[in-house]
Amino acid sequence: MKYITGLLFSVLLHISLNTNAAILTNDLKLFKANNTYIQYVGRIDFSNPLKPRMWSPGVYIRARFKGKKCELIINDEVLYGKNHNYLEIAVDNNTPYRVQTTGKTNAITVAEGLADGEHTIVICKNTESNIGYIDFVGIRCRELLPSLPQPTRKIEYIGDSMTSGAGMDQSIMPCGKGEWYDQHNAYMSYGPRTSRNLNAQWQLTAVSGIGLVHSCCNMDVEMPRVFDKIYLRNDSLSWDFKRYQPDVVTVCLGQNDGIQDSTLYCDVYTKFLKTIRQKYPAADIVCLSSPMADEKLSTVLQRYITAITADANSNGDKKVFKYFFSRRYYQGCGGHPDMKEHEFIADELTAYLKQLKDW
Repeated sequence: MKYITGLLFSVLLHISLNTNAAILTNDLKLFKANNTYIQYVGRIDFSNPLKPRMWSPGVYIRARFKGKKCELIINDEVLYGKNHNYLEIAVDNNTPYRVQTTGKTNAITVAEGLADGEHTIVICKNTESNIGYIDFVGIRCRELLPSLPQPTRKIEYIGDSMTSGAGMDQSIMPCGKGEWYDQHNAYMSYGPRTSRNLNAQWQLTAVSGIGLVHSCCNMDVEMPRVFDKIYLRNDSLSWDFKRYQPDVVTVCLGQNDGIQDSTLYCDVYTKFLKTIRQKYPAADIVCLSSPMADEKLSTVLQRYITAITADANSNGDKKVFKYFFSRRYYQGCGGHPDMKEHEFIADELTAYLKQLKDW
């Protein structure tokens, strides 16, 4: 009788523990995208606050939550019926990792088995405008917590495929295999790396193939035409520049232009700098050389940039600067910098901006 009673107690205890574990595991609530505890950074269309839409690489979302598990609800455009966006997920101080959507609607478990305490998550769009948008629907966790203040420093990085993080990450797919966006990783590209080094927010205003006067790959727009847009791939929704006023703007263009007529190129570049200044009256603007340019193109671009920045300074804008990278970076896919080289580029730029801004 004692044995039966003990056995019954053990069975009931086991059932109770399993039931409680199941309750803890499934005790997730949906916190919708318009929750004030969720932070957004980047060019985002908030027309529908329950489904903020984002195209650009490097757009990111921050949230704090309590519990052992976290899920994201993400919609994907699935552009052309096949393109699936990649996201970078960073939880606490753990190593960030990539996940890919699999359909138009996605419930993605991004963290589980965590300590039952407070955690911070960053969700970054790794892929870019011409791969399609994502809608952020919400986050499922046990409890959503007020977010910590964002860094006060802000940097915007204007550029092309390098700034987008194209061709750099071979952790899932080697060069030449899969789809061309399988190697995209905006989160680990030089801009966000530089910002994290400097405890700053980041915004990537970048599209693969884009130029100042000439874009490659049958693209019918150049950066000056779409700079004021949310979806940077064509002339679309207007961006409200009041949402993000950077302390520093870097311009890394020219790779896709190639060697152009000097008068035409310098004239367009000069006008573009004036547009940037109009949008960002207080920002330092840093004109960068192309890190992946060969010696011939690099020499020409540096000569143009030197003349352009000198002209801006002589005409009263003393907050326009230039920085030329120390060497060429091209070990990734299609001659782009690879993951390690983006770290080197970020280290160079970090050192320069520290000195420039006394950060």
